[in-house]
Amino acid sequence: MNPTPRDYNKASVLDVVLSHAPLTRNKLIELTGLSKATVSRAVEELRSDGFVVDGGVDAVAGRGRPSTYLDVPETAGHVVGVSFGAVTTGVLVTDLRGREIGHVIVPTVEHNDDPAAGRWLVDLIAQTSASARGPLRQVVAALPAHVRDGAEVFRPADPMKIFSGRDLQRTVEKLVGAPVTFDSDANASLLQVLTDDASIHNAALFSVSSTLNFATCRDQELARGRTPAFGDIGSLSSGIDGRTLNGLLSTGGLVKFAREHGLDIERVEDLWLAPQDHRGRAETLKAFTTAVSTAVSIVAVTLDPESVYFVGRLHPLVDEVLPEVRKRLEQTLPAIPRITTVSQILGLSVARGAVQACLAKAHNRLRDGLLKARSQGPRQEQAAPAF
Repeated sequence: MNPTPRDYNKASVLDVVLSHAPLTRNKLIELTGLSKATVSRAVEELRSDGFVVDGGVDAVAGRGRPSTYLDVPETAGHVVGVSFGAVTTGVLVTDLRGREIGHVIVPTVEHNDDPAAGRWLVDLIAQTSASARGPLRQVVAALPAHVRDGAEVFRPADPMKIFSGRDLQRTVEKLVGAPVTFDSDANASLLQVLTDDASIHNAALFSVSSTLNFATCRDQELARGRTPAFGDIGSLSSGIDGRTLNGLLSTGGLVKFAREHGLDIERVEDLWLAPQDHRGRAETLKAFTTAVSTAVSIVAVTLDPESVYFVGRLHPLVDEVLPEVRKRLEQTLPAIPRITTVSQILGLSVARGAVQACLAKAHNRLRDGLLKARSQGPRQEQAAPAF
């Protein structure tokens, strides 16, 4: 049996409820463009499926019957966003409306193989999801790496080289028993930026931490290439002594450069504390400024973004050199995009972006599942929501 117009109407109502709840029936009718009778029928079916509950009353002044808010119950399921970084790992659990159920931020434990790392991640997910109700619908894990097809890891940060390939994604997915997608930390960060500011349409983002990662969007849609070469901006020349962009716009690369120029530092944060008049610090900032200018120039002339964002552990240094970067770009480009840094909560901000990806995937899967349910015949009664 093929889906009927009634099924598609129900799917449209589900889409809007998942994306906009809590909302009144009148608002639901407005957003779907469907008739009052059609919406009422779909709401009752979704209520029976376990995806809609009454969530309170809209206290409307004046005459008329108060409207009941429709909401998504916690029992409809939950999603998990993971920021699996070289230094810090964060796990954020929300329900299907994006309401936080719990989060945890811990130092990343060093592992020697994929199975051990997978079990560690899954244990963190289980601990953070302990109070969640309903099925686990989706996990998205963001890494400082390039990721193809949501599973295959390429060129991760040096401390995470053993995770190259697909084995880690397969391990996690098998252990959690739910769909698991991997993505880059840059993509997750850009998703969070887009969520925070819906006016952004075309943008680029550099994640400058343990490795240099890059993301871009067009009309608020993340751009994804066909090969791992897409977005590998870190392999391009920085314009300084044959060094790559990743060699100057990553924490490890910048520390190495600073040491070579006379700064005795262990961590990149020590660079902030070095004397302003130290020659080595001046040389390091000069090289860093050139690398930032080069990176922005590349995306400005090839992608024409409205805005360019910098996130990650090096963002304080980007703030320091931005006036000089803008000055250089104004001398070489006819127009420059808006360049800004975004402060992040280490281990949590990227996880929030991963949750946004989770919610989009889970909502689409539920809609598709509703339409496929028609061809599978009547469903058996069950405590958990359908689809």
